[in-house]
Amino acid sequence: MPRKKRPDPLYRRGDFRLYPREGRNLEIVRYDPIARRERISSAGTTDVQQAKSELDRLYLESNGETVCPHCHRPYDGAMSGPVTQAMTDYMVLSAEKASRVALKSRLSQVFDYLDETGQTGISCAQIDEGWVAKFRKWSRAQTYQGKPRSKATVEASIATLAAAITATQPLKANFKPIPLAQMNRTPIYRAGIPELAAMFRYCMHPKPKPNYETEKQLAALVKQRSQLLHFLRASVATWARPDAVHDINTDPKRRQWFSNARVLSLNYEGRDQTKKFRPTVPIAKQFAPHLDATDGAYITVGSVRKAWEAMAAELGLPGEREGGMKLIRRSMATLARRKIGEANWRQGEMMLGHAKHAISDIYALPDPANLGLALAATEAIIDEIDKACPGAFYRKVTATDGNVVPLNG
Repeated sequence: MPRKKRPDPLYRRGDFRLYPREGRNLEIVRYDPIARRERISSAGTTDVQQAKSELDRLYLESNGETVCPHCHRPYDGAMSGPVTQAMTDYMVLSAEKASRVALKSRLSQVFDYLDETGQTGISCAQIDEGWVAKFRKWSRAQTYQGKPRSKATVEASIATLAAAITATQPLKANFKPIPLAQMNRTPIYRAGIPELAAMFRYCMHPKPKPNYETEKQLAALVKQRSQLLHFLRASVATWARPDAVHDINTDPKRRQWFSNARVLSLNYEGRDQTKKFRPTVPIAKQFAPHLDATDGAYITVGSVRKAWEAMAAELGLPGEREGGMKLIRRSMATLARRKIGEANWRQGEMMLGHAKHAISDIYALPDPANLGLALAATEAIIDEIDKACPGAFYRKVTATDGNVVPLNG
């Protein structure tokens, strides 16, 4: 009996074809010229779009060697493909990277530019310094949240585009992004204890406004700012970047908060480390009770950026990056450095994630020989903030057992 002819494939790329199977996952078929037979594998899903992505991944893995490893020249027949395909392929290859969301956002600017200028068919070989210069000019004229895109943001998109071309094509990118170190001007403003205390006061004791005058209305405003207060507390206690602070979660499955050791892993279970290393840090005695009282996410909103910007406007913090959400991280590093001293500043670098420590025992982290000096400096700074703004972290320490009694909220 003759073999039943297959229907037309749902998707094809090179020698790879995608076929449906009744009641089962879709299958990927390719011809193996060495074995002289077809290779069939499951796509692992019945969803066509997901199956296409799996086929793309297999295709890219099998066709990645288009450049001679000896002379580094493209093999005969290897040609530069469309830049849109290169970017799409790069996202397929980056699907498991922790930075995939950021990469997608950066490349979306390039896709928008190609659409607006009618260049969706342009090849990777045609993307040169001249093309990139025009993209820079266009992208800088775009706005994000009402503000022009920064030079660093634009250059990050160009760097990602270069990475996409190099990773998926038989040639290197014909342009070079400007190093971000040349684009970024390190903010010089730092908040002292009075400024940090003012931030806590903004959340806990808001000034009466036209629409918030009664006690009940002010209480509603305090509740409205509670997530910003959480952000302030966690940022001061951990010195962490804003994204890491937003990710703090006490769910045991995340393996972040080790209450007995009073240690917090900023890189939760299952998350891959990136260049912006997230360390494991000891937690101040004033902040630990807040984490103990938390069930799940410590900050329950996606972002407190808008709340921060409203606070920054009322307190008169510097504009742009000077007064952004990383201000607390930079300010804590400055204040703590004076207390720790230059000879022991390695501990400060470990707290910031700029230096990786090799301490395997979480109980050893608070030890003065490891991160104990950084912990002591953090607790001293918190006490100074709480003195300037009573209740910023805790109400009192009981005389009988030394337990910290946290404020609600």
